[in-house]
This record gives sequence, C-alpha cells and structure tokens, in this order.
Amino acid sequence: MTSQVPWTGDEKEVLRVSLDRHRDAVLWKLEGLDEEQLRRPMTPSGTNIIGLVKHLASVEYGWFCETFGRPVEPLWFDPATDEDSVLGPDETSLQIVGFYGRARAAADRVILETALEDTGTAWHGATVSMRWVLVHMVEETARHAGHVDILRELIDGAAGDHRPGSPR
Repeated sequence: MTSQVPWTGDEKEVLRVSLDRHRDAVLWKLEGLDEEQLRRPMTPSGTNIIGLVKHLASVEYGWFCETFGRPVEPLWFDPATDEDSVLGPDETSLQIVGFYGRARAAADRVILETALEDTGTAWHGATVSMRWVLVHMVEETARHAGHVDILRELIDGAAGDHRPGSPR
C-alpha cells in the first residue's frame, strides 16, 4: 500500500505513486468478495473483476518488463488474446492476485532501474520512453480500476475510488 502522497515529489516519484494508488484501489475492491463474486460475468462481454486483475498483471509484465528487456515469468496464456482477461477453470482468484503481485514487483524493479528518458521497444515495435510507459500505465490502471469499481458496486453496492481515510 502506498503510504505517502508525494505532494512535492519529482516526476518519476509522482508517476510511480499515482500508479500505486490505482493498483492499490484495484486490490482493495477485491476485499470481502468470494470466488464466485470475483468471477461473476457482469457485462454482456463477460467482464469480471478478477479477469481485469489478470489483464492488469499481463500488461504490467508487457509494458515494463518486456519493453525494457527484463525477464517475465512464464505465462500460461496468450497475452495477445482475450486469454489475458478470462480465467480458465483451473485458475483461482488467489493465483491471479499472486500473479498481479509478482508482476507489480517486477515492474517496480524496472521502474527503479530505468530513467524516465530511457527507451525500450513496445510489443508493436515502437520505441517508447519509461516516461511514456509510466503515463500509459497510470491511464490503463486507472481505467480498469474504474471498471472494477463499477463491477463491485453492481455486486454489493460498495463504491469509491480509494480506501476511506487514505490521502487522495
């Protein structure tokens, strides 16, 4: 959990803490839900909360680790398909939360070791800077945190973008 808002931090610190705030909100939204609730399709396309977490783990590995030439754990699904957001019958929410934790930790190591101006090669071949990737991942994670918030509200009425009492 992010404990301090960098009201006057440098650019990289502000971006990293912003990313963590949205990451933490996603995990907070899982609290108190059982396996069925986490897996329950909530839209006509089948979107569910834990599938969004699986997708976020996949893109953390992709945008931070693969883009900057760092190792990625062996994936058991094809991240270029919707398999990155659909749970198989043998996958559990606990496994997916662990996967997200490992992806976050790997991404954080890359963020720590890489300057904002350093570049890597994205999955589609473009050269991108760490600055661009951080901004993109804040956007991506915030977008899906919003989805998770809406799905959670549909399940049990709980809503909000941050844990009560935490700094905004």
